[in-house]
Amino acid sequence: MTVCNTCGNDYDNTIRLVKEGRSYDFDSFECAIHALAPKCENCGCRVIGHGVQYDEAIFCSVHCSSAAGVTGLTDHQQRELIVEAP
Repeated sequence: MTVCNTCGNDYDNTIRLVKEGRSYDFDSFECAIHALAPKCENCGCRVIGHGVQYDEAIFCSVHCSSAAGVTGLTDHQQRELIVEAP
């Protein structure tokens, strides 16, 4: 049995993650997110998706980066859809 690094639960089926050379054990993805996911610089929520980054600041969305005064970021690049006929 292994103890979860976040909640202390002694669990027989933990998840082991390695970040920057350090190992962590968790009993759920929820505990892993709570411990390791970065926080949005504007709203404080955990960024578990792609998010956006400006220098060292990480934001959950372009909306939050704009609210924090960062401009010029985009959520995604516009791509041309190419459909080939069968």
